[in-house]
Amino acid sequence: MAKYLIVGPSWVGDMVMAQSLFKKIKEQDVDAIIDVIGPAWSSPILERMEEVRQAITLKTGHGEWGISTRRKLGKSLRNEQYDEAIVLPRSWKSALVPFFAKIPKRVGYHGEQRFVLLTERRKLNKKVLNQTVKRFTSLGVAKKNAYPPESLPNPELSINAENQAALYKTLGLDPQRPAIAMMAGAEYGPAKQWPIAHFHDLAETLIKSGHQIWVLGGPKDIEDAQAIIKGLGQHAHNLCGKTKLVDAIDLLAAAKEAVSNDSGLMHVAAAVGTRVHGIYGSTSELFTPPLTDNKVIHNLHLDCAPCFKRTCPLGHTNCLKQLEPKQIIQSIEQAR
Repeated sequence: MAKYLIVGPSWVGDMVMAQSLFKKIKEQDVDAIIDVIGPAWSSPILERMEEVRQAITLKTGHGEWGISTRRKLGKSLRNEQYDEAIVLPRSWKSALVPFFAKIPKRVGYHGEQRFVLLTERRKLNKKVLNQTVKRFTSLGVAKKNAYPPESLPNPELSINAENQAALYKTLGLDPQRPAIAMMAGAEYGPAKQWPIAHFHDLAETLIKSGHQIWVLGGPKDIEDAQAIIKGLGQHAHNLCGKTKLVDAIDLLAAAKEAVSNDSGLMHVAAAVGTRVHGIYGSTSELFTPPLTDNKVIHNLHLDCAPCFKRTCPLGHTNCLKQLEPKQIIQSIEQAR
């Protein structure tokens, strides 16, 4: 039985995808103990992963060095006597906690001269490891087999039925009307955001066909969500800023389908088994696909895409603007 400390990523979608690594470790050693370090927001997600024993909060902000905080946390973990640490981010600071915890085996990819901090530094072959999930899972296998397994276990987040039922009541949702969840946010940048007007038109059509609309996201998405539901009546709900991340997990599990930009909540929807309509333009489903068989990918594959930029370098974002709502409507209707 091995005991692992895993330094998790800093984005919601990446943390969900990291569960494939946790599952792969458990496949190799069913008795393995897995603890995961992550930002405070990640605890609710990690608590819904049965492979994780405990979520350990790193009390630093995104991009913050926090060396003294990392040193203190590392020293506090020495008594755990971990056998191995796997460091998913490639930054220098991300390897500090396992180093200060004196974990004998510390594995990660080459990055930012981590010669002392890591005991095993692996070369990242981006052609072979051409997806985020492959890069994560590869670190969980022996060095001589450091390539993605032939089959990758999909993430699976557990659901709290009691919380789900309570949300229907407190948010005034209709349990009899099928829900379509929409995630219109784009934390990375506007180049990943399907036009709000398209979301609005899609929502209007779906409500007329007997659905209710739930727009999910954080406080930053409230204004966009309000524009999506404007004038659509009682069956359109702006839930942005009204729910915690753990609530979003349970709501997405209750939704019939989810329509989303390439975002963290898209990966949450995939991990709870909801049919996902992933909208791609500046990014690619080849690199960060929703890890589920129950998905439909919408991508025009224009010559200028994917550019992986935060804002469109050509100033038009045609890769998303020219993707019309009728395409998503047709794919939803086909599943009815």
